[in-house]
Amino acid sequence: MKFIKRYKFFLITIGIIGIITLINRSIGLKAISVAGYSFKEMALVIPPVFILLGLLDVWVPRETMVKYMGEGSGIKGVILSIILGSAAAGPLYGAFPVAAVFMKKGAKFSNILIFIGAWSTTKIPMFLFEISALGARFAVTRLVVDIPGIILIAYILSQLIPKEEIREIYRKVENM
Repeated sequence: MKFIKRYKFFLITIGIIGIITLINRSIGLKAISVAGYSFKEMALVIPPVFILLGLLDVWVPRETMVKYMGEGSGIKGVILSIILGSAAAGPLYGAFPVAAVFMKKGAKFSNILIFIGAWSTTKIPMFLFEISALGARFAVTRLVVDIPGIILIAYILSQLIPKEEIREIYRKVENM
């Protein structure tokens, strides 16, 4: 029963795909193909992310993370969050385990949000592609607009989310 409760969404999804396959075989097989591709992509991305997380957890002391990305880090925490997020590789779902380790190490909540925003928006490979495909003017303009936007949104969210809710998020991360 615990298994069913824990994996109910997954089991319901399999059931729905099964019904769709019975009704329209080609659509069902396409859905299975897309799910298989997504699973394979995740299987290739997640292990390296977790290896890097393990190394980060062991090699970077909490005091160092607090110094550079913690409550008193100021502008250097913002800049480091942007650089780390921009230099990251992989899809956005890879950012969340990294953010969790940053939180365990004492990074400031707004810096976590900036890191996730940078990961999703300012990746260096994407910037280089934009320069070649859309021109340097477009790429730089987008970056000049996005970076202050990410910082502004992070600080607004940090102020809007109740402090108790932020503490609860940190508590949940500690228990992971």
